[in-house]
Amino acid sequence: MAGKPSARERRRIAAIFDRFAAAAPDPRTELGYASPFTLLVAVVLSAQATDASVNKATARLFQVADSPAAMVALGEAGLIPFIASIGLFRAKARNVAALSRLLIERHGGEVPLNREALEALPGVGRKTAGVVLNELGAEAAIAVDTHVFRVAHRLKLSDGKTPVQVEADLMATTPPARLTHAHHWLILHGRYVCVARRPRCETCRVADLCPSRPLFLGV
Repeated sequence: MAGKPSARERRRIAAIFDRFAAAAPDPRTELGYASPFTLLVAVVLSAQATDASVNKATARLFQVADSPAAMVALGEAGLIPFIASIGLFRAKARNVAALSRLLIERHGGEVPLNREALEALPGVGRKTAGVVLNELGAEAAIAVDTHVFRVAHRLKLSDGKTPVQVEADLMATTPPARLTHAHHWLILHGRYVCVARRPRCETCRVADLCPSRPLFLGV
C-alpha cells in the first residue's frame, strides 16, 4: 500500500477487524489435525485443493501414519492411495515422504517452529510455513492465499501485485491486537462471504466499510 494510511483509514481498518473478532473470537483452520506434524502434512496437501477434500483423505491417512516415522514407513507409494483424490497427489506424496525423512534426520522427528527451517522442507513455501506458524501460535503470520489476496484488494487493505506485497501491507496495517487471527478471518470471509464471482454483499458484516461494495451492488 502506497504510503501510510490516514487516521480515518486506520479507524476503518480497525472497525473491520473488530467486527470479524466479534463474530468469530477464536477462528481456527478448517483442516483436521491432531499434532504439529499432522497439521504440516494437511497444509502441504491443501495446496490447490479444498480443505474438505484434504480432510476426507487425511481422516484415513492419519489413522495409519500420524508421525514422521510412520509416514516414512508408509513410503511415497504407500501414501498415494490415501491422497489420490487430491490434486497434484504424486508431487505431494513425494514431498510429504521427503519432509518426513528430513524431520527425523534434522529435527529429531519434531516440526520446527521457525520459518527458515520450515521453508527448507520439501513442499513447504512461505504460505504453508505461515499457516503452520500462525495456527500453532509460533508467529502472528498472515499467509496470503487466493481468498486473502482477493479480500485484501476488495477491502482496500492492500494494492499489492504479489502475495508477498499483500502480506507486507496486511502485516503493516492490521491492528497489532488482531494479527494473530487476521489470517483466518480473511480466509473465512473470502471463502464464505466475499466469494470470487458474486460476493454476498447483502449479508456481509463489513459491507458499509468496503470501498468495493458499489461495484457489486450497483449503487
